[in-house]
Amino acid sequence: MTRAIFRWLLAIFYAVAGYIHLASPRPFMEIMPGWVPAAESVVFWTGIAELIGAAALLQPWSVNLRKAGAIGLALYAACVFPANINHFALDMARNDGGLGLVYHLPRMVAQPVLVWLALWVGGVTDWPWRRRT
Repeated sequence: MTRAIFRWLLAIFYAVAGYIHLASPRPFMEIMPGWVPAAESVVFWTGIAELIGAAALLQPWSVNLRKAGAIGLALYAACVFPANINHFALDMARNDGGLGLVYHLPRMVAQPVLVWLALWVGGVTDWPWRRRT
């Protein structure tokens, strides 16, 4: 039951994030590292990836599709980490300190948690808990 609740919460989180990537890409463009080619396309496709991953987590028909969606979202969370680091560096370099460490440090810690959470809610891993049989 707990896993299902967190699966729904994570899917809603990614669905909203995907919508925001598509509807308002500017903030994401601003934190994109300069070395990323075709940044506008990357932001667009990350939004699509979030929406597809959220749908895969919630669909009730295929456990394998749910696991594939979970793996995709975990990989996605790992791949966008450079943008989060870039945002941290750019924001903290502002004269006013930007959003500050109170925002950025939890965000940095949350990224690996999102990787694990996607894998756990998708049934890819039971770590650190084991299923009782």
